[in-house]
Amino acid sequence: MSYIIKDLNKKMVLLAGPRQVGKTYLAKQIAKAFNHSVYLNYDNFLDKNIIQEQAWLESTELLILDELHKMPEWKNYLKGIYDTKPAHLRILVTGSARLDIFDKIGDSLAGRYFLHRLLPLSPAELYQLDKPIHLENLISRGGFPEPYLADDEVEAERWRLQYTNSILSTDVFDFDKIQNIRALRTIFELLRNRVGSTISYSSLAEDVAVSPNTVKKYIEVLEALYVVFRITPYSNNIARSLLKEPKIYFFDTGLVKGDNGAKFENFVAVCLLKNVYAKIDYKAELYNLYYLRTKDNEEVDFALTKNDVIEQIIEVKNSNNEISKSLYSFHKKYHFPAIQLVKDLRIERKVDHITVMKALNYLNDLFM
Repeated sequence: MSYIIKDLNKKMVLLAGPRQVGKTYLAKQIAKAFNHSVYLNYDNFLDKNIIQEQAWLESTELLILDELHKMPEWKNYLKGIYDTKPAHLRILVTGSARLDIFDKIGDSLAGRYFLHRLLPLSPAELYQLDKPIHLENLISRGGFPEPYLADDEVEAERWRLQYTNSILSTDVFDFDKIQNIRALRTIFELLRNRVGSTISYSSLAEDVAVSPNTVKKYIEVLEALYVVFRITPYSNNIARSLLKEPKIYFFDTGLVKGDNGAKFENFVAVCLLKNVYAKIDYKAELYNLYYLRTKDNEEVDFALTKNDVIEQIIEVKNSNNEISKSLYSFHKKYHFPAIQLVKDLRIERKVDHITVMKALNYLNDLFM
């Protein structure tokens, strides 16, 4: 929260992240640091009129605009407000879509904002807040506050059903023109069963009976709404990397269907991505998250890079603590610092300079 307040004194702040991850709660907590603040949600009819008329009081010190990306030409609107605002006014914009991808709409906000991305709870965040960490709940229910803190699994699943229906029945239409909602729902369900595997748009297209371009578009819509995220294979040639088959993970680990290994891999992926986003948003360090794969199909789950140079390669295991052959091969050939994270591990150790580590200890030490 302190990072956001500090940035508000310099520029606008765009706070983005999945639906129901806690953006509104955080925004209202930030509002307590100001004597005069106003919260306006574009989905609310009365608030919408106030936004359109710019009818908040002149004494307002913090203006919070929620779901503003649903407003036509919202970037031009924001640019106008920011460029003409009184010196005492701070502006915080929140939304459940990737606010950084709307450059095609209206005028650019370049140089006028800081982006902060809020993702589900992670062990590192709970550890830093001195809150109890229930690892099994984080994996089975995901890190969204409501299901994670639910009294039981039934309450968590009731939340997830409502959450999924809201996204697939409402949010996707607010974001883009969806011609075939049945196909999008089918793609969504297929992805839930393919976490950790490489995704072929052509293969999915055959399964759903649509074109590969439609599959790609619908996945991009889910990605833009913070439902899924892609991880591409690392390559020194970034353009080539983007053309290769990605892996798809869910921001809500509770949506993953499959064995415990797939769920745990997804959970670690979310934690690593949260760490990457925090490094970028708070420290301006150019981190990224990839996976490694050779033509011989040797594969390592994750590669963390800084300035496009591999800083660490990571293999994730649910319980098997034997060193992964692919991890060993990449480490031996390229000398990348290598870690194998194991959820259920009794003794941490090093084998040929490869660290075998209890996953929770590693995740606790990440930067958010």
